[in-house]
Amino acid sequence: MTKVINKSMIDLLEEWKIGTVIVMKKSHMVDEWYRHGEDEVGPLYSCTKSVLSALIGIAIDQGELQSLDQKMSDILGCSEIVGAEGDTITIKHLLTMTPGFDWPDFDKPYKALRASQDPITFALKQPIIHDPGQAYTYNSGGSHLLSAILTKATGMSALQYGKKHLFEPLQFRAAKWSERNGISEGGTGLSLCGQDLAKFGALFIQEGVWEGQRIISGDWIKDSTRLHHRGLMNYEPPIYGGYGYHWWCSPFEHNEMADCYFAFGHGGQYLLMIPEFDLSIVIRKQITKRNDAIYSRKFIFEHLVPALLSDQ
Repeated sequence: MTKVINKSMIDLLEEWKIGTVIVMKKSHMVDEWYRHGEDEVGPLYSCTKSVLSALIGIAIDQGELQSLDQKMSDILGCSEIVGAEGDTITIKHLLTMTPGFDWPDFDKPYKALRASQDPITFALKQPIIHDPGQAYTYNSGGSHLLSAILTKATGMSALQYGKKHLFEPLQFRAAKWSERNGISEGGTGLSLCGQDLAKFGALFIQEGVWEGQRIISGDWIKDSTRLHHRGLMNYEPPIYGGYGYHWWCSPFEHNEMADCYFAFGHGGQYLLMIPEFDLSIVIRKQITKRNDAIYSRKFIFEHLVPALLSDQ
């Protein structure tokens, strides 16, 4: 497979304020382009959630978490805060963003969560208005609770755990992760080089194996990246998709190209995998307006992937 990013594509990338494009096929670099000339460490925004999901999977693989059906309250000791209604919330409910908390659309309580002195308690004290598992609401507070669960189970922050079990085995160049009170921020806060984010995608394309080493179980990858809830499948423009375990899912009928899954960050940051073609794609975009994220998606499905497939 040869390089595919041409002059006309670069003109579009400049116009649409996209700063990074990286394409890998399995573990091999196919093409890369950087608006500033080279790769650099940058924030993942909510793509952080998908990395955290992988760390939860690794902790289950390692036996440090028992299963997805473990109750949040049993691990965090928060039964008195969440009460009887919240006492049935499980790790799986948090991963699929169906814990039942009152969390208005598009993460509106997020700023209050970050501003709070104790974001864990802030998240736990939100009213429960749905039976756990019933309704999908995008919720960075639940993601932060997952990070707290990981730390409680392993004795390590998500950054420390990630370095030991994921970042160092994949030889990441750098990793920074904001934290509060020893807990890495669950919904955002991780910064990586674009190439390292692409490696993470390639690990998933290779079903959890990197250079002959098993990093994460293939069963976890398969289960965490499949559709568990329709999520925001009907949102227009079609920036999002259905939802897995902190992964977005976009089936063929949603994008008219191929079944895929992706991590998505504020403003149009994408790590998108197309297993059928062994592709992992990183897009980093300058943040403008929310729905301008559609330009990242348009570039992937209307320009980049067609060029990649025509070259096969």
